[in-house]
Amino acid sequence: MLLERLRRQGFQIEFRSHAEAILKVDFPAALLELESAMRSLAIPIDELVHSGGGETKGTQRLRRSLTELGWNKGVFEIRKTINENVFESQTHIIDHVKNFDGGTIVLEIEWNNKDPFFDRDLENFKRLHAEGAISVGVIVTRGTSMQEQMRELVHRFAVGKGLSEIAGLSALGLSPTNRQRTDYTRRAQRPGATFAEAWASGFVQDKYGASTTHWQKLDDRIRRGVGNPCPLLLIGLPANIVTFDEPPEVVQELLDEAVAASEEDQ
Repeated sequence: MLLERLRRQGFQIEFRSHAEAILKVDFPAALLELESAMRSLAIPIDELVHSGGGETKGTQRLRRSLTELGWNKGVFEIRKTINENVFESQTHIIDHVKNFDGGTIVLEIEWNNKDPFFDRDLENFKRLHAEGAISVGVIVTRGTSMQEQMRELVHRFAVGKGLSEIAGLSALGLSPTNRQRTDYTRRAQRPGATFAEAWASGFVQDKYGASTTHWQKLDDRIRRGVGNPCPLLLIGLPANIVTFDEPPEVVQELLDEAVAASEEDQ
């Protein structure tokens, strides 16, 4: 099975529109490179909590790993001309592009954008594939396990830091808005709630909520046929790549152990 090592580490892997056959036959080197770039990916919980805008440092490291393997930013310009007159011109900017002997593969990482970015990516892939510019499109996003366990992960961080009141947020380098402070306080007043639980719940809803880019939102679009018939490889990042103060060598040991345990179960 393709990308088996990543599967055993918990990554979600899904192929659409014959992408599996295309990659297996024409792009085995691309599969090896993708697996190499992702197999050691780890995101410390502090980065997950403190990341601004769209990415953690962990996903930035993934981008650098891909770039080092030759997956660079690419610009595709499609022009329609009649008698040398340009009637239509469209430019598509893709974060990671690599040319292989069998064709071109493009890749986008949607860690934490607004979910309409999936529409943009899939429509770009569809157009470029229809024009013969690419063979396969790849999208990497937060997987189901990470999205479902996000509140639990953030709560574990809060408990580990001893967060018990709103004043403690500044000590963690966090600067909530007045609206967020009011929300955390309201949640903490619920029967049986702790402030750590209240903050984790509100924080995740604000920052990693249902309207951001994650597997379910991507799957919804795929099922509706967005991007079809471009061959697609979809990769979901699992919860177990989020780490809690473990040194890098320990993280790698844990990832290797997960693979070994999975192999024993086969």
